[in-house]
Amino acid sequence: LIAVPAAFFLATDTWRRVMLIAVVVLLMIVELLNTAIEKLSDHVTPHHHDAIGRIKDMASAAVGLALLLCGLVWLVALAERIGLI
Repeated sequence: LIAVPAAFFLATDTWRRVMLIAVVVLLMIVELLNTAIEKLSDHVTPHHHDAIGRIKDMASAAVGLALLLCGLVWLVALAERIGLI
């Protein structure tokens, strides 16, 4: 909700705005997939299972990488806006 107006403030052209909004949407998609994997895993077996634990860890790592990508794109856009790049 905040990302769309912020993208219009930070980015000077359309492609940069699209990229800023797209990485936030990508982050939300990965987070939804992570949540789906966790809910499905808990539904399959509520008990601790090593393989399922690794799968959940991988899904959480995917969220972390998407968050890192999102933060990097937004930081570069901010640095361009204030004239550091």
